[in-house]
Amino acid sequence: MATRQSTADYIVDQLAGAGDVRASKMFGEYGLYCDGKVVALICDDRLFLKPTDAGRSLIGEVTEGLAYPGAKPSFVIDESLWDDADLFGRLVRATATELPVPKPKKPKAQ
Repeated sequence: MATRQSTADYIVDQLAGAGDVRASKMFGEYGLYCDGKVVALICDDRLFLKPTDAGRSLIGEVTEGLAYPGAKPSFVIDESLWDDADLFGRLVRATATELPVPKPKKPKAQ
């Protein structure tokens, strides 16, 4: 089951105060970006946040899961947390802050 557009839109709306947040469609699912960094994947209408110490400290007891077969473990963020825009925003912001800046893409060969 692919993620519904409405799910991705709701998550982005809830994160309006977390910085420059957007969702980008990828293979029928979505990558969630905060200030240019991939912080989570939205797969099958579930949110899989990249694990960080900052995220763990905000969540407390975490549930880990795989966004897809072969993926690295991520924090599974329950839908009830999505509704708390303040905590959800702080969680995503803290995660983005702890993640490294993406490496620049190499120019395509012509």
